[in-house]
Amino acid sequence: MRRAGGVPHRVAYDVRCLSPSSDRLSGLSLVIPAHNESENLRWLLPHVNDVLPRIAQRFNVIIVDDGSTDGTGALAESLARELAMDLRVVRHEHKSGYGAAVGNGLRAADLEFTAFTDADGQLDVADLALLVPLLKEADLVGGWRMTREDPPFRSVVSGVFNRLVLMTFRIPVRDVNCALKIIRTEMLRRFDLRSRSALINAELYWKVQEQGSRYAQVGVPHHPRRMGRRSGGRLIPILRAMKELAEIRFRGSAPPRN
Repeated sequence: MRRAGGVPHRVAYDVRCLSPSSDRLSGLSLVIPAHNESENLRWLLPHVNDVLPRIAQRFNVIIVDDGSTDGTGALAESLARELAMDLRVVRHEHKSGYGAAVGNGLRAADLEFTAFTDADGQLDVADLALLVPLLKEADLVGGWRMTREDPPFRSVVSGVFNRLVLMTFRIPVRDVNCALKIIRTEMLRRFDLRSRSALINAELYWKVQEQGSRYAQVGVPHHPRRMGRRSGGRLIPILRAMKELAEIRFRGSAPPRN
């Protein structure tokens, strides 16, 4: 089942109102790529620790420190100890790119379901609860941003990129780059992810589609960045994603790397 257009607006709610036993996932690994996000992690990780028990019976967190110079990885480990949170840090010595960070985090996931979101807080981890019901009918569920809290230039670039991706991969999704997704980990192990840029979002949808499997989307709120400096929307990452678009599409799917 592929849901792109026609998806009803879903209203976000306080995840604390959910019953702890209502439709929780058996296990969830949450991947958070982070480059110089120490300011945001100070509020984000306590928030994650508060809401994920309402979404999954068991959970762990994988922070991918993508060449940070502000102590992001060390701070994440320190906060995890204070919170008694099951957290691992995957470290990149140098900045390797968004797709490389997300991909390495996804490969490190070890529970039944795997989710990822960004460390900037523009998408609320609590809204993973909006995605969970659709997993009854789909192997991959992503959000689509009902509003956009980005500068105009970034919104225009994102819109153009979305259209190009939809035409190239023929994936009928409403918002390919929304970084709030859950996938069955067993499905994730069926294919290899090659992208080192933001194209990894499109690659996920396309490779699930190539497996003959199902994906769906649901509307989620989008929030202004609280702290730190955004790194997306610059020319070099955009050009890198465009180059990968052609390479990945025409190289085709491949079995996972060992």
